[in-house]
Amino acid sequence: MTPGTRAAEGFHFFVEDTTKILFLLSLLIYAIALVRAGLNPEKVRYYLHDKNRYAGYFLGSTFGAITPFCSCSSIPLFMGFVSARIPLGVTMAFLLTSPMINEIAVVLLGSLLGIKFTVMYVIIGMSVGILGGFLIDLFKAERWLVPFLAKRYLESGPAEDISYENIAMSLQERHEFAKDEAVTIFKRIWKWVIIGVGIGAFIHGFIPESWVHDHLGAGQWWSVPVASLMAIPMYVNSTSIIPIMNSLLTKGVPLGTTLAFCMSAVVVSLPEFMMLKQVMSYRLLAWMAAYLLTAFCLLGWFFNAMTF
Repeated sequence: MTPGTRAAEGFHFFVEDTTKILFLLSLLIYAIALVRAGLNPEKVRYYLHDKNRYAGYFLGSTFGAITPFCSCSSIPLFMGFVSARIPLGVTMAFLLTSPMINEIAVVLLGSLLGIKFTVMYVIIGMSVGILGGFLIDLFKAERWLVPFLAKRYLESGPAEDISYENIAMSLQERHEFAKDEAVTIFKRIWKWVIIGVGIGAFIHGFIPESWVHDHLGAGQWWSVPVASLMAIPMYVNSTSIIPIMNSLLTKGVPLGTTLAFCMSAVVVSLPEFMMLKQVMSYRLLAWMAAYLLTAFCLLGWFFNAMTF
């Protein structure tokens, strides 16, 4: 390919970022799984059970950030938390934070965008989850669950006792767990890495900087809500969105607009809400969408107004 052409630049971006990301993931997922060996959903439920409400929001958001549960696994976890009569706001803090933040996203953010952006992203994601949990309890939104879950939550007796079996693991058992975890996660996410890097490579190589600057890069107030709404039809997770975030920032899109777009793509996507319809009424889903889009727009405007 001819050096300096758009195709060559895009292909170089794709090859370099794909190999770097997949290599880092292979090593770091294994290392993180070694530390995380033994953590299971029942243990999460135990720590969230019968805690102070405000401490519960923070704990729910923290567990959402450190546990690699995708949308598919979040639904049975959500039902388990509700059945255990863990406050709905605490459960929602977990549910809102979990798709936005996990160890893979943190590794990719740190390698591609640096520590400052990584810390900023984690703080924002957890804050959105904590505030969302507080508002859910304030509005008594448990009545907006699907009928069988609302009945189970509102009519059941005192919160049930939750216990879990804490089995000590040998180093060999931790190694086997970490190896299986790394292989399982790698098989699940490699295609999303390639899709995300591919979209990023297209943006990097084929979309002129002048177009990006004119439409999204000048910091116009309307660019933030437009970016949030544009992201809704996308089906991406926190792993595949990071290369896209990197490309947008490289093209000169302001940080606030980039964050609004990427967070909306991960948390407010149509596939995510179609799965959540199994456990939430349309009213609760509409509340979630309005809250998240409002929060992301406010964050986008705030960061666009700041100088970093």
